[in-house]
Amino acid sequence: MNFPKELRYTKSHEWAKLSGNKVLVGITDYAQKEISDVVFVDLPKPGQAVVRGKPAAVVESVKAAFDIYAPVSGKVTQKNSALESTPELVNQDCYGKGWFFEIELSSCGEWDELMTSEQYAQHIQQEVR
Repeated sequence: MNFPKELRYTKSHEWAKLSGNKVLVGITDYAQKEISDVVFVDLPKPGQAVVRGKPAAVVESVKAAFDIYAPVSGKVTQKNSALESTPELVNQDCYGKGWFFEIELSSCGEWDELMTSEQYAQHIQQEVR
């Protein structure tokens, strides 16, 4: 599985990419494979406040609906509108065109608490057992 080293990760399988004080958010390769074929994504609106560890979006697949949690707290600055018409981008390119939303980070300390790619890979191995 692919876990890019420049990203950070959560135990609930979201990835986060820091750029200045903005954090781009999506779900990991592991998560998109577990969820299966994504058919609908409900994203937060720009301007909406999100809280680390709380639901911020919903993904529906052919299997079920899943909450997507904010990896950090802050305000949503943009959402990936392309997912509204082509939700399958989550499965096709989860680290690229399949991103979900961007958050303006309110606490830098929260970023430091996210897992590295190595830590996330270990978390997956323990979860699979």
